[in-house]
Amino acid sequence: MKKLIECVPNFSEGNNMDIIKQITNEIESVEGVRLIDVDPGKATNRTVVTMVGTPDEVCEAAFRAVKKAAELIDMSKHSGAHPRFGATDVCPLVPVANITMEETVDYAHKLAKRIGEEAGVPVYCYESAARTPERKNLAVCRAGEYEAVKDRIGTEQWKPDFGPSAFTPAVAKSGVTAVGARNFLIAYNFNLNTTSTRRANAIAFDVRERGRTLREGNAATGKIVTDEKGNPVMTPGTLKATKAIGWFIEEFGVAQISMNMTDLTVTSIHKAFDEVCAKAQARGIRVTGSELVGVVPLQAMLDAGKHYLRMQERSTGIADREIIKIAVKSLGLDELYPFDADKKIIEYILEDKNQKKLVDLNLTQFVEETASESMAPGGGSISAYMGAMGAALGSMVANLSAHKPGWDERWEEFSDWAEKGKSYHSKLVHLVDEDTNAFNKIMDAIRLPKGTDAEKTARAEAMEEATKFATMVPFQTMELCLGCMDVCKAMAEIGNPNSITDAGVGALAARSGVLGAFMNVKINAADLQDKAWAAGIIAKGQAIVDKAVALENEIVAMVNAKI
Repeated sequence: MKKLIECVPNFSEGNNMDIIKQITNEIESVEGVRLIDVDPGKATNRTVVTMVGTPDEVCEAAFRAVKKAAELIDMSKHSGAHPRFGATDVCPLVPVANITMEETVDYAHKLAKRIGEEAGVPVYCYESAARTPERKNLAVCRAGEYEAVKDRIGTEQWKPDFGPSAFTPAVAKSGVTAVGARNFLIAYNFNLNTTSTRRANAIAFDVRERGRTLREGNAATGKIVTDEKGNPVMTPGTLKATKAIGWFIEEFGVAQISMNMTDLTVTSIHKAFDEVCAKAQARGIRVTGSELVGVVPLQAMLDAGKHYLRMQERSTGIADREIIKIAVKSLGLDELYPFDADKKIIEYILEDKNQKKLVDLNLTQFVEETASESMAPGGGSISAYMGAMGAALGSMVANLSAHKPGWDERWEEFSDWAEKGKSYHSKLVHLVDEDTNAFNKIMDAIRLPKGTDAEKTARAEAMEEATKFATMVPFQTMELCLGCMDVCKAMAEIGNPNSITDAGVGALAARSGVLGAFMNVKINAADLQDKAWAAGIIAKGQAIVDKAVALENEIVAMVNAKI
């Protein structure tokens, strides 16, 4: 599971497309990073760029872009409607998948340090990356904008976190940059069956975190209530980490509530949708659908789909694409235009569509490729595929059991088993291609030069490392296949009796995956120089084989007794 982060740098140029293209070319020059969006604004004289990828690669792309912007943009001549204080005004990093905010902050600090030291651009760290509490707020860091940098940068209070602390000619040209770490921001709109902006605003005020101004008497026209400092007293809305307002969309002829969601861990997409629906209904209005602006993390869509499946008392142990369909239909994301998951979900956008993968072949193609003269797929890939099919059969029985008439009160029990089975077969499907990749690593090591003693040593070390990797891949297959058998056993014991043979076949397939993968463990381990490590992994593998064979006998006996 790759770690993914988003980076949304804002560059102080929105009119000269040649400059913008030179900057984005730097981003596109880094492998492992996908340029998602480039949004120039003429009035603001500012371009917002969105890129996504693995953390090290995103930071490299961000550094190159910041450095190029400092070379091309002269802040002493810049003007625009948006607050700004640098050629790269802000450069936030956002955790997307399989990475914590703490890790993202570490990357932000490393990026900020590099920008300061190598590009010579002063950097303030803000939001979650702030090194002092007062710098958490971007507006405080940027107070007075570019015009105030000259006087602020040399003070003890506003000395940059990284980079120069003097207003040199180079700094006068580049300005300063704010590097931060923040949560993923979702722009989410709700479509209403009304044309009234006022009614849409009322619902927005009901739900947004800030809420509405408290008034005496009439909620719309009464006197505003103030605190002891003379500030208006606010009645908070029901959804934390949200901002919202109502507006009318001329194109579609309906009013919408436009919401920014700043922390999905606090308020999820489905929680926001359900709450807006409830508040709208209380005012005699219906939410007819919704619209996600920009991109969204996969997990947010899966969480939404599973939420609505649970409301229907349906199993959540189904394919991700099917869960996403449930989310789209439940949230009405296809009301205004089709929702294309491959263009809206970050992880799907990042998939390399040109990469040839075995698991993308249909069954006939896979069999024919196996039978061909090519060495892939080989026994390791087939073992993983058998295990995946075994796990899929276990999930199938669990899903059928969850939906069996008369067993409604047990849907959650079987849903949990289906989820376990899905987890196993998803990981095993990945190992189908990973086994081939492991073989390729060995071949790459074999091709390394061996003309000098140093080259021979490096080649031998690469061979050993690649062989250990090629041994661990089938060992992982063994472990996962054994786990599959637990799902199949449970389904043979408590699952839908009409599908008991499916559970039995699943167990047979998973056991075959264990035994087949063990052959690959042994043959690869035999080439290792580290004999102690090789002996240890083979001993562990044999223990897994013994458990799998015993479990197979138990499951087969159980199935035969019930047929």
